[in-house]
Amino acid sequence: MHSNPMHGLGRGRIQSIDVFRGLTILVMIFVNELAGVRGIPAWAEHAPADVDAMTFVDVVFPAFLFIVGMSIPFAFRQRLAQGDTPLQLNLHILLRTAGLLLVGLFMVNAEDGYSEQVMPLSIHAWSLLFYIAVIAVWSRYSSPRSMPVIVIRFAGMLGLLGLALVYRGGSGQELHGMAVQWWGILGLIGWAYLVACTGYRFAADRKPALLLLLLLIATCIAYYCIAQYPPVSGHALAGWIFSQPGHAAHSSIVLCGVITALIFFGDGSGRTAGKARSLQAIALILLLIVAGYCLSASYGISKIRATPAWCLYSSAACIGIFMFLYWLLDIRKVRGWAVFLQPAAANPLLAYIIPYIVYALTQWLGLGLPDVLHHGWAGAAWCAVYALLVLAMVAVLGRLGLRLQL
Repeated sequence: MHSNPMHGLGRGRIQSIDVFRGLTILVMIFVNELAGVRGIPAWAEHAPADVDAMTFVDVVFPAFLFIVGMSIPFAFRQRLAQGDTPLQLNLHILLRTAGLLLVGLFMVNAEDGYSEQVMPLSIHAWSLLFYIAVIAVWSRYSSPRSMPVIVIRFAGMLGLLGLALVYRGGSGQELHGMAVQWWGILGLIGWAYLVACTGYRFAADRKPALLLLLLLIATCIAYYCIAQYPPVSGHALAGWIFSQPGHAAHSSIVLCGVITALIFFGDGSGRTAGKARSLQAIALILLLIVAGYCLSASYGISKIRATPAWCLYSSAACIGIFMFLYWLLDIRKVRGWAVFLQPAAANPLLAYIIPYIVYALTQWLGLGLPDVLHHGWAGAAWCAVYALLVLAMVAVLGRLGLRLQL
């Protein structure tokens, strides 16, 4: 998760992009906490996999993917402006992907599949040590090449290795170490980021770049559709080639974010977009909606199954939300209301992991909330308060100098 200094709420930054990121983080914390509340309406939960529908909750993860895509052109331009060679840029992409996959893998194994009784420490203590190691390795230090920082990062890496070695999953005679049950949200973002970066690198210096990126989105969707075809999924080689339809679907959302960034800020200056660019964005929204509708009949609408219609509808919604924020913040200059989102927008990885740290800490200490806060509107209200408290924690820790960056 990366926050590029070329855009944000501060001076010389693009307010609408950071506000979109901050709002996404705020809603994510809210809906994640809301998942543990009983007696809430169906529209406030993820739609079940077997239901042909989506709720606003199902758009939160796509919004993460979309904002990752919007950041890619800015991040590339900045690194190239700083003198990075193509090899260095490729290495940065691979290292960032590996970091997202690694953190996602640890988080998934901390949530499920562990055999705590044969581990030397509780899973909650294990999780807390893991997050301490994450902070040690991926903090943004003022002097990243100083010896103390090198020692801290090395200690964090050793900590991750040690935690991986003592982890046990499974049961009985089937005990094993850490396993790829799934990649977790960060891991899914990592794979989609890798695909989108590769696509953007291919299309950025070619004309017309937007059309090439649209073709890449179509390729991702086609990959998903082919993977659902029984003769393909049932064939050994073809089934292996088309074994990652979810990653392809998620990549299409990131690429939609890339296209949106190029539509509004194609020259990299961040200047106000004219009517022509707004019309291009509206045309893209309509294209995505029509394509999603055509595909929904065959593949349905499902976040859990990562269907094309869900991807395309979610991307269209994200473009519409960004357009409104761009008009409000960058055109009309109505910005005061969004200041409280700035710390989380500038420090998204920390904002993402804080709720997991709080959960592990409270479970380790045996603390819990009154039952009334796990039910109905009282529970929903607490979730909203909790999300704001997390943003406040991020702000305080940021002022103390703690910032994370993968």
